[in-house]
Amino acid sequence: MKFAAKPADENHPYGHGKAEPIAAIVVALGVFTAAIVIIYNSVVEIKAPHTAPAPFTLGVLAGVIFVKEFLFRFVFKKGTDVESIAVKNDAWHHRSDAITSAAAFVGIAIALWGGKGYEMADDYAALFASGIIIFNAYNLFKPAFLDLTDAAPEAQVHKDVADAASNVEGVKSIEKCIVRKMGFDLFVDIHVVVDGKITVNQGHLIGHNVKDNLIKQFPRIKDVLVHIEPDDMERKSS
Repeated sequence: MKFAAKPADENHPYGHGKAEPIAAIVVALGVFTAAIVIIYNSVVEIKAPHTAPAPFTLGVLAGVIFVKEFLFRFVFKKGTDVESIAVKNDAWHHRSDAITSAAAFVGIAIALWGGKGYEMADDYAALFASGIIIFNAYNLFKPAFLDLTDAAPEAQVHKDVADAASNVEGVKSIEKCIVRKMGFDLFVDIHVVVDGKITVNQGHLIGHNVKDNLIKQFPRIKDVLVHIEPDDMERKSS
């Protein structure tokens, strides 16, 4: 995250934002690996006869569930505030721990109250929790992978950017608007249509106004590349 926040330099003219989804993928793979380890240990425990866990473990698990769920909500809110996939994924790592602990709580409770023959209930509960964790790991991995492949953000972002640009004085319409996410930042490529009879200086000024207006309205936008299209060219193409 610290590396992703570094400013652009000669070797990274678009900044270091790709480090953020890479970190998110690492966390997602960590969650997936944890689920595999839980599955393996559960299968081993199911095959090996054993007694039910001690009753005090229910109190420990209740505390773990409370703390981990609190951490999930706290970290997820911070991740939402800074719009960071990596931070959100780290929050889900806490939620996965809470899910596993909740499943263990139910399984141990069944094992303790069920008596003989129910000793392995906690292991089966862990297997069930592992399936949920793997599903969560996939949901963590997917958005991070999309960020790495420069997938477009949600359609509403494009609409908001295009609408804001079209409100700039001198802009007649928006021919094309492309937005891509780079770490914490957004980069915009936009084609704006202007009166074909104005001077180059006037068109250049409109382009600057579009860029300044977008950066002012959307703090996440790091840079805007504006291409000026004369309206007479638009008529010819149609």
